Amino acid sequence: MTATFRLTTTLIRSSTPILYAAHLSRAYSTARSKRATKSVNTAVWGGAVAVAGIAATFYAAKRLAGPITAKDSMRLRMEQYIKDLQNRIVAEIENIDGTQFKRDLWQRKEGGDGISCVLQDGNILEKAGVMVSIVYGKLPKAAVLQMRNDRGKDLEVDGPSPFFAAGISIIMHPKNPNAPTVHMNYRYFEVENEDGSPKMAWFGGGADLTPSYLFEEDAVHFHKTLKAVCDKHDKEYYPKFKKWCDDYFHLKHRNETRGVGGIFFDDLDDKSPEEIFAFVRDMGNAFVPSYVPILKRRKDIAFTEEMKQWQQLRRGRYVEFNLIWDRGTKFGLQTPGSRTESILMSLPLTARWEYMYEPKMGGREEKLLEVLRKPREWV
Repeated sequence: MTATFRLTTTLIRSSTPILYAAHLSRAYSTARSKRATKSVNTAVWGGAVAVAGIAATFYAAKRLAGPITAKDSMRLRMEQYIKDLQNRIVAEIENIDGTQFKRDLWQRKEGGDGISCVLQDGNILEKAGVMVSIVYGKLPKAAVLQMRNDRGKDLEVDGPSPFFAAGISIIMHPKNPNAPTVHMNYRYFEVENEDGSPKMAWFGGGADLTPSYLFEEDAVHFHKTLKAVCDKHDKEYYPKFKKWCDDYFHLKHRNETRGVGGIFFDDLDDKSPEEIFAFVRDMGNAFVPSYVPILKRRKDIAFTEEMKQWQQLRRGRYVEFNLIWDRGTKFGLQTPGSRTESILMSLPLTARWEYMYEPKMGGREEKLLEVLRKPREWV
């Protein structure tokens, strides 16, 4: 952690970690106002080192102290950004659907908390979620390696490793089979040294579109919006991340992709943290313009019961990918104290499997499968 203040050793016999964090918050504010920049001494609660370690302790204190500025740690700034993005997206979707999200604030006893905003059986959306999670503590090596795409396998850890993760995940499953499902996730991850300083830090995420019925103009709009953001930061990002998305969201046992793709990246640390954070913010801000116009165009188109049945079959594929192949789902379920309800929120409310189902020759269903079996360049 990059905190730059001095806090003298303190014995606090508070009955709760919250009061302890509040005490640290006041100390942090005092130290910061005096512009002390040398060192951080261990604060002690009940004679023991703070439960979540040095980094987590001061992280909790600073969350209470506020406000967050550009000089603060990346973990604090990422948390502030994704919570603001969550509020903006929830407000936008509530305005369109006419139904309010259920807001569920939760805490993780091992360290961290989150806000789960979920909408079910809305007017337009069958199920939608905008989830923020901030978790830290000790992570089993298997979970670190599951999350880390490349260099995680090079981590030399004999046991659990201190970590921090902040992320926002979005999923929208519309009722109308003409309207596509959308998914977005952006996250920041740190593996820490024992003293709380980052050993490794990286960003990951992406956004992808999963239609039941293909409207080519929708796929083009979605990809164009994402490409414009990528090109603003690096001309090589879009072609690289687009292919990565097609490869990642591939159901190997079905030999088809989950949808028409988008972008996907992991372990991103090829530029400075500030540059990558700016890219992630711009990608998050692109969610509404990339998806909402599509939803508005398709939400009121007439559909048949046969089309609804096809939608349910395609959602079965969505379930298969998330439970069999998705690294994020596996990472979440391997994290001690994980919140299963939030992890599995991405699954559709309803899905269907039929034995040896084959769509009609020459129909819109077959047209979609052609694209899923051979990903297309949309821009």
